[in-house]
Amino acid sequence: MRKRILLAFLGASAAVAASAQGQGLAGINEATSLMTSYFDPATKLCYAIGAVLGLVGGIKTYSKFSSGDPDTSKTAASWFFACIFLIVAATILRSFFL
Repeated sequence: MRKRILLAFLGASAAVAASAQGQGLAGINEATSLMTSYFDPATKLCYAIGAVLGLVGGIKTYSKFSSGDPDTSKTAASWFFACIFLIVAATILRSFFL
């Protein structure tokens, strides 16, 4: 009698555990699909921010060059590498998570 009760309890426990794992897996898959749907707009946003920063940096560098500032090359390099970093960071994050 005890063995039957124990076997019934273990069977019910296994069924509940299997059901809970299936629901958890569905939740994880749904969260993954939601996160991957945000990567395309986020990547395009990073590219747009990089383009705007590039234009602002170009204007700033041109104004320094026109005024005869000696550190024009430093300003140009910092803005150039900031834009490159934004583009590369967006591309690398996309390749890691998709």
